[in-house]
Amino acid sequence: MSSKGPTKSTVDQDKLNKAEAKLAKKKAAKGQYDPDAIPEWNPDVKPQIIVNQQKLSSESKSKDIKIENFDISYAGRKILLNATLTMSSGKRYGLVGKNGAGKSTLLRAIAHKELLIPSHIRVLHVEQEIHGDGTPALLSVLQADVERESLLEEERELSAAINKPGLSAEESSLISSRLKSVYAKLEEIESDKAESKAAAILNGLGFSPDQQKAATKTFSGGWRMRLALARALFCRPDLLLADEVTNFLDFPAVVWLENYFQNWNATLLVVSHDRSFLDAVATDVIHLTSCILEPYRGNFSSFVSTRAERVKNQLREYEAQVQYRKHLQDFIDRWRYNAKRAAQAQSKIKILEKLPPLEPPPKDEMEGLGEEGSVYFRFNEAEKLSPPILQMDNVTFGYNSSRTILKGISFDLRMDSKIAIVGPNGAGKSTMIYLLTNQTQPTSGRCHRHGRLRIALFSQHHVDQLELGASSVQFLQKKFPGFTEEEYRRILGRYGLTGTTALQPIGTLSGGQKSRVVFAWMSMQNPHVLILDEPTNHLDMDSIDALASALRAFNGGVAVVSHDERFLDAVCNEVWVCQGGTLSRFEGKEGVQDGIVRQYKKSLGVDV
Repeated sequence: MSSKGPTKSTVDQDKLNKAEAKLAKKKAAKGQYDPDAIPEWNPDVKPQIIVNQQKLSSESKSKDIKIENFDISYAGRKILLNATLTMSSGKRYGLVGKNGAGKSTLLRAIAHKELLIPSHIRVLHVEQEIHGDGTPALLSVLQADVERESLLEEERELSAAINKPGLSAEESSLISSRLKSVYAKLEEIESDKAESKAAAILNGLGFSPDQQKAATKTFSGGWRMRLALARALFCRPDLLLADEVTNFLDFPAVVWLENYFQNWNATLLVVSHDRSFLDAVATDVIHLTSCILEPYRGNFSSFVSTRAERVKNQLREYEAQVQYRKHLQDFIDRWRYNAKRAAQAQSKIKILEKLPPLEPPPKDEMEGLGEEGSVYFRFNEAEKLSPPILQMDNVTFGYNSSRTILKGISFDLRMDSKIAIVGPNGAGKSTMIYLLTNQTQPTSGRCHRHGRLRIALFSQHHVDQLELGASSVQFLQKKFPGFTEEEYRRILGRYGLTGTTALQPIGTLSGGQKSRVVFAWMSMQNPHVLILDEPTNHLDMDSIDALASALRAFNGGVAVVSHDERFLDAVCNEVWVCQGGTLSRFEGKEGVQDGIVRQYKKSLGVDV
């Protein structure tokens, strides 16, 4: 990159941005969407979702869902046009599509009843963490079953009423009759087994017996998300909407949830970019693309192969149509002024005029679905350092004498290391990262870092590192001044932030796009070692593949904390397990088809 200063522009950028925003506002009012418009960011304003009014397709008590001919717009942008959503009761659907396609918007439209679902179908949306208060975690899950809670409350009121003095025989009989009915209903829903079921669900999601008794306000955001998922699984709604629920789960919990969903007999609509999870869970796939919903049978791998074949067929059909039209046009051009062939040429002209407009298949048909080569990431080549570059020798860390998090840790990260750090939540993986990046000092033992070592960190809470009101270009300008705007945009383009996206306020970007800004920032640090804490959480499948490829090609050291088995197997050749306050290397078997992370996952043997 050049070291000269930024190129000055004679254009008043403030006036230009205001004019563009005004034009975009006018177009939005007319129902038009300008894909090149730069949106404004206001954290206090919630976008409106506009959905056409629909009539329910049936008044029966069927749990099947079919909504036809509906549109959804989000912040002036068309998400779905004349779409149809069909889901059969008991099937598990994976909703896939590129970042920003509108998957979460669709789930919210269903959950908020903006798309009309029959009233007898209970819908539950796992999207946001629950509000923390003094309620114990186990009781919080039990309270999620509104029907059971209502019956128990009625049972208490009836039991108190029947013991009141002065009741007439008729009143006593009516109360007794209703009480029997309540007891029968409680027995029907197996109310007596509810606590053990709730405890089993919490245990599967990683809550220890002590944690199940702890107040919800004592849990972090990630654990509250788990609690929200536990409440949903306990309630067993007719339709469960799950948006990236594996983001906050460790390997044992992901395996447990896969097994749990495989026995789920209600309808499930799940958004996930974890392909192994979708392969294990989904019976069908719905692809949100080009403002429509395309249904496919089978799991994600089946969908990818079917979709790829369909795209090839579309391309072959397009090419055949191009050749056919070229043949007609060649005949017309050759013979239209020949007296003997003029009539035939006129006939060909009429045929050509009647043909429908020919549009090529969109180039990004497979974008966001892991089609190789559609997105490309690249980290700068790392300067060579002589070993050792990053070592821990018998390190112990604790916040006080009574609470030791890690003990006796010995660890060596080299320039050629590609390490996966795995283990249950709360085992000390984040503490390991703090120690490696010098954010925390060990209680005892030694952490050695090479004097010239540069480490770039992708934090699980990377959004906190960004300035949401600034554009991606402005953010990089502030961190690394002295380059032209074109150079900053070229770096961002390396991570898929092209066109006006690089000029939008970061607050208007999707979660995956914000992650890409951080990767660009990390690259500009010219690091020797990359440390990444859950880097795939918000990325679409394209970007996950691109990141894996970039990390494999990077000539520096890499340490990754992630629950994404496929991603880790694509990048890492070592697995270190953080559990019980210790760190140990997992020794996989050579000569087997499974990658080392897959082997570790299988070794867990988690059951429902």
